[in-house]
Amino acid sequence: MSSLALLEQMSNYSTEMVDAARANDWDRLTHLENQVASLRDRMGTEEALGFQGRAAKRMSEDERAKKVALIRRILNDDKEVRVHTEPWMDSVRQMLSGGARERKLRSAYDDSDTSSRT
Repeated sequence: MSSLALLEQMSNYSTEMVDAARANDWDRLTHLENQVASLRDRMGTEEALGFQGRAAKRMSEDERAKKVALIRRILNDDKEVRVHTEPWMDSVRQMLSGGARERKLRSAYDDSDTSSRT
């Protein structure tokens, strides 16, 4: 599969990722992220093998323009996904750090409680 075809599929997945993030469908978003990562890895491997095995095929201006447009679209989709995921991630961080503080507090009281008994 050509790098252009792989980018087209990545772009399709990134658009679906935006929909999943807007819907707070974290399982679907994670699945799509894995799909994109797989395609990205595949593209890197195929390009590396292509450059080693033979001279790189020259891209036409139309292909180059399409590739640039796809990359920009993927980056814009990534920004949109972050708009929806970053607030959720912040709330998860706060919840987890609050739990850690509570455990430390309990531990401190448990330690002082046992030391006062002895």
